[in-house]
Amino acid sequence: MAVNRRHQSVLRQAGIPALFAILTLAPAPAFLRAQGQNPSSVVNPFYGSVTAHPATDDVLKLSLDDAVRRGLDNNLGLREVEAGEKVYQGEQDQALQEFLPTIMLVGDAGVYQHNLAALGFNSSVIKDFAKLLPGGVVPPGLSFITRDTLVEGQLRFSQTLFSGPVIAGWRAAGAAKRSAYFAKMSARGEVVQQAASAYLHAIAAASEVDNAKALEAQDQTQLDHTHAAHQAGTVANLDELRARVQLQSQQQVRINAENTYEKDLILLKREIGIDPGQKIVLSDPAPYSDLATQTPEEVLAVAYKSRQDYQNLQNQAVGYKAIHSAYRSQRLPTLSFNGYYGVSQVGGVGSHGNFVAQGTLSLPIFREASLRGDTDAAQAQLSSVQAQLADLKSHIDQQVRTTLLDVDASRKLVEVAQSNVDLATRALSDETDRVSAGVDDNLPLVTAQATLASAQNNLVESLYQYNVSKLALARASGILEQQYRVYLGR
Repeated sequence: MAVNRRHQSVLRQAGIPALFAILTLAPAPAFLRAQGQNPSSVVNPFYGSVTAHPATDDVLKLSLDDAVRRGLDNNLGLREVEAGEKVYQGEQDQALQEFLPTIMLVGDAGVYQHNLAALGFNSSVIKDFAKLLPGGVVPPGLSFITRDTLVEGQLRFSQTLFSGPVIAGWRAAGAAKRSAYFAKMSARGEVVQQAASAYLHAIAAASEVDNAKALEAQDQTQLDHTHAAHQAGTVANLDELRARVQLQSQQQVRINAENTYEKDLILLKREIGIDPGQKIVLSDPAPYSDLATQTPEEVLAVAYKSRQDYQNLQNQAVGYKAIHSAYRSQRLPTLSFNGYYGVSQVGGVGSHGNFVAQGTLSLPIFREASLRGDTDAAQAQLSSVQAQLADLKSHIDQQVRTTLLDVDASRKLVEVAQSNVDLATRALSDETDRVSAGVDDNLPLVTAQATLASAQNNLVESLYQYNVSKLALARASGILEQQYRVYLGR
């Protein structure tokens, strides 16, 4: 939301700082990364970064904290928002100048030639002046073309002593600066969520690779045993074929898991400013810890105090109040002071001082239609922002309650997934013993291995979703950057 062009023009004509034209910054978008896609910084700058260093032959060990820190240093979206904050700081300095005196030192020197006849000094006028001269005679050789050398210096001073629009402009400048700050803090929260989610997703992909490799090793061992048994004539050839098909199927799963993992690493490096060609190793395991139970009222109390987008919109409302006040204050008188002191020296005549001290009081007599129209328009914009603020408050309530439900549901899914892994592990162990004892063929064993693989993958995904939902709850509370370690149980 921005001040429209009509308001910009009117505000400039009224002498109000141009800062009003860019009062607001849109808060950083709050969304979770869509895994499995190929996000682009062209669509969303938070998916891009500024590469800090070129790739080296060394393997970089990257922890979750390192990933977050690098994201805060190098993320493209955050860089853009920080640059916008600096623009607002410059605009506030411009608004400050409206309160301060303007002092200028001016000096010049020049040679001037004058045509007295062109200035009205004709011969009859000269004769009249001659009566004032000694003897009443025009000096011989008097020329109508004269020349003089002028050197002068001036110290000029101007200051607005009172202006309602200027005072309102300063208030709007402060609101805009605070709005930019909270937009930056909201963007930092976005970067933390993006970087942490990408790191957690890469951890989940690495876990799937490890699971796939472990199952592949089991399948290889089973194939070796089945092949030896077939050679000894104790099992049929069909059992060996089943074991070989199972091994090759698991090899496909492992290859796909490794490919997904490498692509997730590239996306992670892209978001935090690491050269895509740099080799990295994730040094942190998948975190897991239960989050202390919180009521919606407890989380909302924190969110309304800490949510940067909520504070951003509150300061936008303050800024539009200042605009409304600026329009209304155009009915008030404006008092200013201007003056200068200078020294002029004319060649052949000498030097002398000169000064001006001028106070100006201006008071609008009648511009009622224009002033009322401007005030009503500003009031309409203020009402719009206040409505958005009320809507955002309801949205925060909805978001907090939704994320609390997600956290609770994903925690339960982790418990169920862990139980399934334990049961599938026991079933596979029992079936392995039965096959080794010759009680069963290897078809039930293959089924048990597939069940375990599915249970392990579900556990990895459940852990990832649980951690992401806890990050989302911290983001909804407005405390993600400060407490993401606590929410992840680190």
